[in-house]
Amino acid sequence: MSSYQKELEKYRDIDEDEILRTLSPEELEQLDCELQEMDPEVGAPAQGTRSSLQAFGKGEGPWAAKTRAAYRAWSPKGAREKVSVDALGTPGGTPDQRSGLTCSPKLIPKNMLLPAGLRQRDQTKKSPTGPLDRDALLQYLEQQALEVKERDDLVPFTGEKKGKPYIQPKREIPVQEQITLEPELEEALANATDAEMCDIAAILGMYTLMSNKQYYDAICSGEICNTEGISSVVQPDKYKPVPDEPPNPTNIEEILKSVRNNDKELEEVNLNNIQDIPIPMLTELCEAMKTNTYVRSFSLVATRSGDPIANAVADMLRENRSLRSLNIESNFISSTGLMAVLKAVRENATLTELRVDNQRQWPGDAVEMEMATVLEQCPSIVRFGYHFTQQGPRARAAQAMTRNNELRRQQKKR
Repeated sequence: MSSYQKELEKYRDIDEDEILRTLSPEELEQLDCELQEMDPEVGAPAQGTRSSLQAFGKGEGPWAAKTRAAYRAWSPKGAREKVSVDALGTPGGTPDQRSGLTCSPKLIPKNMLLPAGLRQRDQTKKSPTGPLDRDALLQYLEQQALEVKERDDLVPFTGEKKGKPYIQPKREIPVQEQITLEPELEEALANATDAEMCDIAAILGMYTLMSNKQYYDAICSGEICNTEGISSVVQPDKYKPVPDEPPNPTNIEEILKSVRNNDKELEEVNLNNIQDIPIPMLTELCEAMKTNTYVRSFSLVATRSGDPIANAVADMLRENRSLRSLNIESNFISSTGLMAVLKAVRENATLTELRVDNQRQWPGDAVEMEMATVLEQCPSIVRFGYHFTQQGPRARAAQAMTRNNELRRQQKKR
């Protein structure tokens, strides 16, 4: 048996009810204050102890009081465990003893993180007048605040003006000298129309008297351009409407048939802006391009192509050895599809132009780094269409493109 158990055996037969009945009100108050110092957090009660401690004065709670008395008898000061004060409940005994257990409200607990209402016992002696209605209380407080009259000014305005009022000094208007012109000029100016006066003002550089259009028309042309005068309303220029571009007239079925037959006359496949091409047909076209030896340019701009088409294009690049230009801009290709195309470009030594910009979503830093690596490892690519967002891949790509073009120039010289 340990020393703790030996010490605890001495206090198992203590009659705690008898001890509490013999305590004076001052001793009961001191006991309650010491318990509150041990645990200032007045919150959730200990499990299963409230009901047993509410009647410890009647002999119904032998466990809590006996344990506290035994524990306080052998435990040194400062090493006591914290016991919840709220677990004490409402003590029994006489009313004087119950009132004596109330601790002083000025007691400052050790735990200062609790709200002020939980640091001390409830001191409200009035009974509630009704249930709490928060909305009604807020409405009442707002109404009371609106009914409070604003206080009057302590120093009312008497209407007295201090200081001298500002009076603008009078300035003498300079007398302009009358300019006399030759009789012929005076007669010409007197009989000039507003349009002629506008052109004369433009020639003399008085551009503030007219609009920019009137000024430049009078300077550039040798005739009278303004026929309405200086104060006329400026009319906007009528520009010719620019018609929309006609739809792509390419017949996809004929193109697919020509690619399969390896037609010599077909050197460019342009399917730009055709947004209703079925995915199986585009896949068949890429399959046919694997064995074609005459098509030099393949463009799929704004065709709503996604990753399946990008994977088909990647498979085509691994086998085709005649394609020079590939354009898949403005599509719905993700970073996965772009990575597949870039890996296939490494295995193709004939491609010289690649454009992959303006996809639906940004491919990411990893794809941009892969683009720069592909340009460094593929000297055949001399044109690359993509707007880099990171400085590192952009600088590497620019340096690689400069090197590739220089190699191409040296090969042409030879």
